[in-house]
Amino acid sequence: MVFAPGEKPGNEPEEVKLQNASKQIVQNAILRAVRQVSQESQRKEEGTGDPESSFQVGVGVLTKKHEKK
Repeated sequence: MVFAPGEKPGNEPEEVKLQNASKQIVQNAILRAVRQVSQESQRKEEGTGDPESSFQVGVGVLTKKHEKK
């Protein structure tokens, strides 16, 4: 039997499921953060970025501190 790096031969099926779910959660969070930063960078390059805006990592939605008047 061959084991992937980081896997131990005595892992129970439930433990393996939890490990895989944890990896997937982390992967998704990283992808959301990268997309968010990429979108923010694009807005700044296009000149539509608002210097007063901020984003929350992991939320996936940009929020503005102050609305333009």
